[in-house]
Amino acid sequence: MSEHHTYKKVEIVGSSTTSIEDAINNALSEASQSIQHMQWFEVVETRGHIENAKVAHYQVTLKVGFRIANS
Repeated sequence: MSEHHTYKKVEIVGSSTTSIEDAINNALSEASQSIQHMQWFEVVETRGHIENAKVAHYQVTLKVGFRIANS
């Protein structure tokens, strides 16, 4: 193990018909299946899809930071 850590950020988008929080959790859950060592996230954009004058989907763009293995 090195004396420092190196990180990378990727951008992902989560969605939910229920809430912004669920959209975030859905995105992180899916990302965790292929990204190891996730450390933090930043919400960079929030938007939604409208149907019949109501929110149909919440959409949240996240930047997810993860530690590069062995750093």
